[in-house]
Amino acid sequence: MKVAISGSNGFVGTKVARLFALKGHEVIPVARESFLLDASELAKALRGAEVIIHLAGAPILKRWTKKYRQEIYDSRVMTTRRLTDAMRFMDPVPHTFICASAVGIYPDTGAHDEQSQAISDGFLGKVCRDWEAMAARAPAGCRTLMFRFGIILGNDGGALKQMLLPFRLGAGGRIASGRQKMSWVHIEDVLGAMAFVLDRPNIRGPVNITAPAPVTNAVFTKTLTKTLRRPALLPLPSFLLQIPFGKAASVLTGGQVALPSKLEVNRYRFRFPDIEGALRDLLR
Repeated sequence: MKVAISGSNGFVGTKVARLFALKGHEVIPVARESFLLDASELAKALRGAEVIIHLAGAPILKRWTKKYRQEIYDSRVMTTRRLTDAMRFMDPVPHTFICASAVGIYPDTGAHDEQSQAISDGFLGKVCRDWEAMAARAPAGCRTLMFRFGIILGNDGGALKQMLLPFRLGAGGRIASGRQKMSWVHIEDVLGAMAFVLDRPNIRGPVNITAPAPVTNAVFTKTLTKTLRRPALLPLPSFLLQIPFGKAASVLTGGQVALPSKLEVNRYRFRFPDIEGALRDLLR
């Protein structure tokens, strides 16, 4: 099978590409420059791909200037449009399109599974809404999945890697009140869920890629310091986050409860369903 993957050099993408390569599939990297091609030329680059996995996107945690907001939007929404336009020139069309999305589509209040119709009225909610709408433009005959990722935990990239140095020095601490929710997932369950879903054609549309037990930032902090055997000495007030990140600080001071109902109903077995086991595995 041929699998085309955008963002294949990123934290998640490298592992997804390795997963398929180890299973004996041919991986077609979709480089950033490919999105500059017109739809028919991009279709030629994707020729033969039976599965397209779209993981590319500009980093979220960076000051949201007007220019950078546009970059965040275009790197997700407009690249997805490029892919769905290109699929219309492919014969046969891919049988599956997996497009990244995020739990940031949901409001910070309440608990949400894939049946939830609530959408955040913030910037990230709008990005995710439009992102998924573009993914839904894939041609008939192509099963489309929108993977709403929570915070992906891995020891060689993502949020956890950024946190580790201050926490190992004993300079970590909860963020703001610590009451904000964190819907998280171990990187191994990201890969496990992807393989699981590909083998089950009945699963389509939005899929929350999150562990079944979200935690507060305070609980996460306590569990991380316990695992590292370090104190948590320096809580980080929200006003300090405004200095480097501006409005992007809301990513850290807010949070969603996103529940993986589709995975659980279809009997996916999480390797790491609780935060203590996940951090112990990653930091052992």
